[in-house]
Amino acid sequence: MVNMVNLVPGLLICLTAVQALQHDENRTRTENKDPTVAAPKTFRGSSHEQNHTYQLLNPSTNHELEVNLEDPVAAFTKGIFSTWVIPLSYILAMLVGIPSNAYILAFLRLRAKSFTTIVLYLNLALSDLLLLLSQALRVHYHFNGSNWIFGEISCRLVTALFYGNVYCSAQTIACISLRRYLAVVRPFLYRRLAKTPLAAWTCFVVWFLFVAAIVPELTVRQSYHIAQLGITTCHDVLPLEEDSHSLLVPYRLTLVFTGFIMPFLICVFAHAAVVYHLGQSRCDWKPFIRVSTLVFIIFAMCFLPSGILHIAHYLRLLLNGDDRLYGYYRVAVCLCSFHSCLDPFLCMLISKTAASDLQFMSLPGTPQRRP
Repeated sequence: MVNMVNLVPGLLICLTAVQALQHDENRTRTENKDPTVAAPKTFRGSSHEQNHTYQLLNPSTNHELEVNLEDPVAAFTKGIFSTWVIPLSYILAMLVGIPSNAYILAFLRLRAKSFTTIVLYLNLALSDLLLLLSQALRVHYHFNGSNWIFGEISCRLVTALFYGNVYCSAQTIACISLRRYLAVVRPFLYRRLAKTPLAAWTCFVVWFLFVAAIVPELTVRQSYHIAQLGITTCHDVLPLEEDSHSLLVPYRLTLVFTGFIMPFLICVFAHAAVVYHLGQSRCDWKPFIRVSTLVFIIFAMCFLPSGILHIAHYLRLLLNGDDRLYGYYRVAVCLCSFHSCLDPFLCMLISKTAASDLQFMSLPGTPQRRP
């Protein structure tokens, strides 16, 4: 925890220095080029890379894309959402989320009474911390007019960490919801489960999905110089029609379904079942129901807009090459960061309402027992 807390002063210094950096709008290239103008999708542009192998062996080599200035990419990179709304949202989420997630690690160590509770909430806090820390360089990127100055390797790392931790957070929340469902609705089955091996396998599956989400972002080029705009974008403009990037769209669609749609459906089912069974009890579980409902609503509000827009964006890319939803998706992503800074407070709220190892009787009308 001490190491995490020590990161905060350095991060604050970096964020303070952001406002002193000026966007260079006069950047030009001297190399000869013969580009083909293409509508950017993701946004998409046309590239002049030698080949995919050369790209992997030389990640720092400068590459260019050219875009049609009438497409949404120009308006997005220079617009108020990209240059002010998104970075300010990231700053707010980091200032609240980094210290609170660092604190929750110590809170779990002192208060949690079961290994499974520690593992799940530790996973969530760690994932949230990585997600928030990965936004630090993107704050500078957006304030700097969507101009990436930190190199290709750092762009790949930041992009990979973002996608990996968003899916990791959603999966972990789904596992917590499923565990609560088993304790409330299937208590006898829950007691028979080997909880330590189950927690270990759950952790393995969640982080396996994390790795699956970051691999494609680490193996393809993410930063490209846009000559007409005088900027170098990070992940926002990609040559999706080229062989090196052509599989990204179907791969990301698969990840959205496995990393968001499935966890969201699990959370909906688990929450509805828990609320129904507790409502049938003669004991007063209204405080727990209210807190559980609040947690579910916040999860839905933070993850549902970005998940829907992500799916709609890539489906429109596959069907008709339309990329106009990408800007809205980037704005909706800010809500995912807010969920990361709210998780610690929700965790403590739940712990005050009911102990994490509560065992419930599944028969309606049977008095509930607290072990």
